[in-house]
Amino acid sequence: MPGLNGKWSSLIFVVWTVSCAFIFCEYLIYYPAIFQCAWPEMDRAPSGESRDREPVPILRALILSDTHLLGAIRGHWFDKLRREWQMERAFQTAMWLLRPEVVFILGDIFDEGKWSSTKNWDDDVRRFHKMFRHPRDTELIVLVGNHDVGFHSEMNWYKLQRFEKVFNVTSARMVTRKGVNFLLVNSVALHGDGCPICQTVESELLRLSQDLNCSLQQSMQAAPMAEDCSDARWLPFSRPVILQHYPLYRVSDATCTGQDATPPEHRHLLFKEQYDVLSQEASRKLLWWFQPRLILSGHTHSACEFLHANKYPEISVPSFSWRNRNNPSFILGSFSSASYMLSKCFLPEESTVITIYCSAGAAVLLLLLLLHLHTVRCTLQLAGCLLAKHKTV
Repeated sequence: MPGLNGKWSSLIFVVWTVSCAFIFCEYLIYYPAIFQCAWPEMDRAPSGESRDREPVPILRALILSDTHLLGAIRGHWFDKLRREWQMERAFQTAMWLLRPEVVFILGDIFDEGKWSSTKNWDDDVRRFHKMFRHPRDTELIVLVGNHDVGFHSEMNWYKLQRFEKVFNVTSARMVTRKGVNFLLVNSVALHGDGCPICQTVESELLRLSQDLNCSLQQSMQAAPMAEDCSDARWLPFSRPVILQHYPLYRVSDATCTGQDATPPEHRHLLFKEQYDVLSQEASRKLLWWFQPRLILSGHTHSACEFLHANKYPEISVPSFSWRNRNNPSFILGSFSSASYMLSKCFLPEESTVITIYCSAGAAVLLLLLLLHLHTVRCTLQLAGCLLAKHKTV
């Protein structure tokens, strides 16, 4: 009976250890990580001498990038299961703890959107909506990336319109929330070679730039309205925040620092225009047309803070998936019409989860080994007793 009780105790220990490791690594680990994150605080007091005005409205936005949902061609089933579960649990935990008003995903939603058949595309979209489900009072806005519709040479109207129809977006769009203007840009189309999609996107961007300038003139009562402002769409005057997949032009990531920046051995690798970053010409156009107060981009899978022309800050948002980096993260932004503040929220590292599973496995194996040695010892002792009794007889 003591031996039997020992075996049952060992079995209970094994089941308990494995269960605890599984529940912690697959569910609970996201809560302490994201619970440490907080929205950056901004002063809501109205500017000026009047104290009777309403407090300044603050918009809370969560920004992530490069989810890269695997497809039917290159996606191994276990890789899909592991990485998509990680993103789903991280996103759902963030929704529950942080309650953002709007979520922006900066492109490369899918890994194989540029190759997907209709059937595979529908399956990828279904999985995306399951993973990134959100409360009704949270708005989800998705931008297009090169893996969603292909690089410039692979992009066509069919792929682009398929993406835009599913996510209710266009390639150039101004979204205004609580007086904050967010310019959503299909940066894949800013190739500057006169392709039909490129011409359409650039024309729409130029129109939006004119709308913004006309709104500025209208807000300045002393300034006469330009003749070409008669058909302009009125926008609350607020320098826009540009959201896009490709970063604006920079030579490399040499000046980028931080625990989620490009590894030091790769930071000095030169970027290729229109592949790693936008071209210099396209970057100059966006800065000249819109004079943004902030640019948020993805694509590189690593973090970077870069200042263009000494006055236009850009933040490159790292990938949200363990498939692209060991320490994914997302950005929390508090925005008003005149200001903003950002903070970064890190997800659990994949290496931490692997270490916990390995430690639990090692503990189970050690227990099984000790149990085996104990069994062998008891068997040898029993055999010795029987042999001694036989000799006595």
